[in-house]
Amino acid sequence: MLRDITIGQYYPAESIIHRLDARVKLVITFFYILSLFFVNTFVGYLFVIFVLGLAVKASKVPLKFMLKGIKSIMIIILFTAGINIFMTQGDTVLFQKGIITITQEGVFLAIKMCIRLILLIIGSSILTLTTTPIQLTDGIEYLLRPWKKIGVPAHEIAMMMTIALRFIPTLLDETDKIMKAQQARGADFDTGNVIQKAKRLIPILVPLFISAFRRADDLAMAMEARCYHGDENRTRMNEMKYQKADYVAQVCLICYLGVIIALRVAAAKLPFFL
Repeated sequence: MLRDITIGQYYPAESIIHRLDARVKLVITFFYILSLFFVNTFVGYLFVIFVLGLAVKASKVPLKFMLKGIKSIMIIILFTAGINIFMTQGDTVLFQKGIITITQEGVFLAIKMCIRLILLIIGSSILTLTTTPIQLTDGIEYLLRPWKKIGVPAHEIAMMMTIALRFIPTLLDETDKIMKAQQARGADFDTGNVIQKAKRLIPILVPLFISAFRRADDLAMAMEARCYHGDENRTRMNEMKYQKADYVAQVCLICYLGVIIALRVAAAKLPFFL
């Protein structure tokens, strides 16, 4: 299960998505996530799936590799679906027994929320899988640069976000090693109820926190040894420059948002437009 988490990983490949400027990919990802909360019809989700499929194909990252990340959040998806099915009130009752009531509106809402979560995970994975940590740092810092005028530490925020993303696979690998070491000593993490399983995680969490703090201390010492002083007189080895493909991607983003808005307007005017 831990091996299935793809957040924070980078997949090297030669694709047009990899060559895009990190700033453009960050902006596209931001508006893509917003569009998922703006879409409210199945036709709109079909359009988003079509566009996302084109992006995945253009990135040359195997779809199977991206879908691995969904396995790790399957519990969250199922929990979200259950909450929407049993808590949503509606006029068309499909099942009712005691205090349990399932409506057609609740089923539709649960399906939409699950689709939204899956599309959000896959779309966000494209950003991290096709962008190196250094490019992400530079892109986030550039986008936060206007806020520096009011005292926002843009470079420090970008550095912290990138380090956090970068160390997710490292901590997951460390967790996997600790679990295998505990299992070799007779630990059982699969049987028992939820409370028992939670108690058995304590021998994993304690060494994991110690390892995380040790890595953080080593990283801080390494940065100080290399005379790192944040954004003070800092230069970049590779300057970020917009290419023709970046402008084309921005035009595609505008067209995508235009279609999303048009579908939302059509859904408001046509009641049968699901």
